[in-house]
Amino acid sequence: MPPYRTARAFAVALLTALLGALLPATAAHAAESAVQGGRLDWGIKKSFQTYVTGPIASGGYRLTSGAATVGAGQFRFHSAKGSYDPATGAFEARFGGGVHFTGHRTPSGSHELDLSVSRPTVRIAGGRGTLHVDMVSKARGTGKVTSTSQVPFASLNLAGVNMKGGSGPIRLANVPATLTAQGATAFAGFYTAGTALDPISLSVDLVNAAPPRQERPKQPQPSAGGATKGTPGAEDAAQGAVRDAAVDWGVRRTFREYVTGSIAQGKWTLADGAQDGGALFRFPKGTGAYDARKQTLDASFAGSVRFTGENLDLTLGQVTAKVTGGTGTLSADVVSAGATTKAVPLVTFAAKDFAPKEGLATLTEAPATLTAEGAKAFGNMYRAGTEMDPVSLAVAVDAKAKLPALPDLGSDAGAATPPPSTPAPAASDAAPAAASATSSSSSTATYLAIGAGVLIAALALAFVVVRRRRATNDTATDTTAG
Repeated sequence: MPPYRTARAFAVALLTALLGALLPATAAHAAESAVQGGRLDWGIKKSFQTYVTGPIASGGYRLTSGAATVGAGQFRFHSAKGSYDPATGAFEARFGGGVHFTGHRTPSGSHELDLSVSRPTVRIAGGRGTLHVDMVSKARGTGKVTSTSQVPFASLNLAGVNMKGGSGPIRLANVPATLTAQGATAFAGFYTAGTALDPISLSVDLVNAAPPRQERPKQPQPSAGGATKGTPGAEDAAQGAVRDAAVDWGVRRTFREYVTGSIAQGKWTLADGAQDGGALFRFPKGTGAYDARKQTLDASFAGSVRFTGENLDLTLGQVTAKVTGGTGTLSADVVSAGATTKAVPLVTFAAKDFAPKEGLATLTEAPATLTAEGAKAFGNMYRAGTEMDPVSLAVAVDAKAKLPALPDLGSDAGAATPPPSTPAPAASDAAPAAASATSSSSSTATYLAIGAGVLIAALALAFVVVRRRRATNDTATDTTAG
């Protein structure tokens, strides 16, 4: 084979090998990922919050489904689920939690202003973003209640943000939001379309989509003397044995805000297995007695929470819950000013339906009221009868039953790796901001550049070999001719 053909064949083989090594990596980087875990922080509209809680409406709000407050007037929604395609930048993240606003109380006890916002969803495609929410609102004047599921509530300004090529977690900060026409209608006409809403910020985690799991065929269970085996745990469930249990309680939203605010300048510390769910504390590992027929419970739980700050040192531990006659009582050992008071009944809560379903007896956000003893435990900051955070209870009476998961707030935002973005316009303080990151597209470009460099070097080497062989042949020819 002529030398130049050998060199060309070598170059083609090398290029094929390089592309074979690079393209699988590129495809792997571009694979679509699932959004699993994370949070969205959004104040809806600051002026609306001020109006609701001000002297005109004389109202307030309560958090639902695990939503929390964070920062100055922001609500934190949790447990993101969705999808992300780094090749196109298409993104969807659905969050849990909600906020219920009420104001303008009537003599009958109802409210002229009654509006709920829940389950926000961020969708981004083709460089455009939209915030969808579930809304229930009462129209001003007529009082007509309208319920809307996943209304396109706000348009998101993604100027300066490149959603392509992210490797996760994905983080967006202070994205401007503008009320849509559909959102204005769902908002009971409080604001017109085009009104600026509070910006949104989010941080979500990404996981690779898992392949479908292959289910193995179940093997028949051998029988003992023809006897039929029962389902494991069925007997215990019938007897009402507590397999596991947890109680979730946030104490009181305004109390948490007081602890971490400018007055107390404090914090809370969890110990003995207690868990922080953002807007609530979980006291797990419940043990005790439960009667499914009478719907009664007498259980104790692990965990403690200590609140500290300026002129504040309060610990709640050894939590117990008792349910009987459709009413529950949450008690705890209270440590304050160095003194311990055992089994203080802190709040009572409604427990009308506490029968097990599929091995799990639950109460979700049952309204709770402060007791007289509870008022003393909190240093009389609140009067007896004050509405406290709701209580959620879960009691597993079957070995297969699983307790509800805590809100998933995702990984630390400081460790996030967002998709690359160009600098935000300097003229706008509310422009989207996201730190730059190495993306799959930039990595691919790097690999291709390296490959091109190697290929050029190989071709150069082949060219040198060919020139040398030609020179040798020419010399040999000249010698023979002479």
